[in-house]
Amino acid sequence: MTDSSATVRPDRRAELAAGLAQVRARIADACAVVGRAQADVTMIAVTKTYPAGDALALAGLGVTDLGENRDQEAAGKAAEVAAAGVRPRWHFIGQLQRNKARSVVRYADVVHSVDSVRLARALGSAAAEREEPLDALVQVSIDGDPARGGALPGSADEGAGLEAVAAAVADAPALRLAGLMAVAPLGWEPERAFARLAEVAEAFRTLHPGATSLSAGMSGDLEIAIRYGATHVRVGSALLGMRPTLR
Repeated sequence: MTDSSATVRPDRRAELAAGLAQVRARIADACAVVGRAQADVTMIAVTKTYPAGDALALAGLGVTDLGENRDQEAAGKAAEVAAAGVRPRWHFIGQLQRNKARSVVRYADVVHSVDSVRLARALGSAAAEREEPLDALVQVSIDGDPARGGALPGSADEGAGLEAVAAAVADAPALRLAGLMAVAPLGWEPERAFARLAEVAEAFRTLHPGATSLSAGMSGDLEIAIRYGATHVRVGSALLGMRPTLR
């Protein structure tokens, strides 16, 4: 990382504060439209590709939840933030390889992308070293495209069916089945995608009443996701600006 909390420029802090105010206002307005309390929706600031300094600045502005999607970047950033005496709630939101499980459980508080029984078991084994259980969300495939990741609702697949993955999470003592996550498929209107997700989530909660988290919606579609019950929205560009190009 090249930035730290001490080197965040005043103008950058002002940019982040302005973006944060706008996103919070959008969330408040979206909640008001459907009669939900704003406190029921957690904003995850997705800091992937941004320096630790931005993460620390956001924490200083009152942001409690930060999201990353690549372990190689996230592990170092989380360590740098912790070294500055700041302890946000870290969400790992990207597709996760099993060989990264042991690293991720050292800093993440929530993993949003559990999409196979094998991954659930790997996380459960790795998380046994933790003092507290790791919150795990099962990623749902809305369109059934395996290339995008996600467990398959209604499938009897013992490795990637939604119920099989949920059972693997629930059976792991070091994991807590927290709920579901999804990404709107390419080519789908958000309304269609999140309406379908809401149906899946309603059925899922009848079997797992404690798994109430629903991670859905990003900068461009968070209002629609909130309308359909999202409890967590993952916001990057609307908060931090356009992302630097990944190398």
